[in-house]
Amino acid sequence: MSDHNGLPFSFTQQQNEVPPETQAPKGPPTVETIQQLGTASTPTPGESNIYCLNIIGQIEGHIVLPPQNKTTKYEHVIPQLVAAEQNSKIEGVLIILNTVGGDVEAGLAIAEMVSSMSKPTVTLVLGGGHSIGVPIAVSSNVSLIAETATMTIHPIRLTGLVIGVPQTFEYLDKMQERVVRFVTTHSRVSEQKFKELMFTTGELTRDIGTTVIGVDAVRYGLIDEVGGIGLALERLNRMIDEKRSSPSSNPSINPNANNGNGNVVNPGANPVQAPPGAPPIGGGQG
Repeated sequence: MSDHNGLPFSFTQQQNEVPPETQAPKGPPTVETIQQLGTASTPTPGESNIYCLNIIGQIEGHIVLPPQNKTTKYEHVIPQLVAAEQNSKIEGVLIILNTVGGDVEAGLAIAEMVSSMSKPTVTLVLGGGHSIGVPIAVSSNVSLIAETATMTIHPIRLTGLVIGVPQTFEYLDKMQERVVRFVTTHSRVSEQKFKELMFTTGELTRDIGTTVIGVDAVRYGLIDEVGGIGLALERLNRMIDEKRSSPSSNPSINPNANNGNGNVVNPGANPVQAPPGAPPIGGGQG
């Protein structure tokens, strides 16, 4: 038998097949890891004692986003955080954010994972840490933001089918309170100020809320310091050294956290109390 060009099928098939030696070779394992997970390596013995995690693009929830979207998948991030927590060679975690936000529950899950780690953590906002990226940005022991980076604070939204009943709005309010409670607990901003920024009108053209830039984020108490990668690594290495010198310290407690009313809890000191007779425990922030 032959195809429509009069060539045998077997010959046509051989023409369409790409010889193994001419196929595009696979890149090095590091390149493939960056393409799949957005990170250069996973925590392995014998490498740096600091693990870097990227939160980029849109934080994907339970629905897979279109392929043209750059996304951060929680099913990738959570195992990486667990691996970093379990690896004895990893002494600190650096989280770099450039995200537009995304799914509320996925973002809160990542934020809770970061805040509950026993190892020192530092978050650095580069470009943007918008929407649900705000809880992730404040979840670490020390948070930094680039001078030109921005954070958009706005009410949460629902997508898909919305039932016009009072219960829908009650559900939205409860979900929003989860975000507000987390942010105010893990930063120095008061609940009143955070809600004021969230419900501001006239600043965003198509939404309610506020865009906060670098220095303003520090002034409001959302972020600890303005700085870049050098300062972030300096703060992280300092906390690592403090933990080495005082193993009983617990860096998972943010020293900048407040009681929700804007009052800093034990400012400038680690909330964990040293045992009687022991030297004072160093704070989580340099």
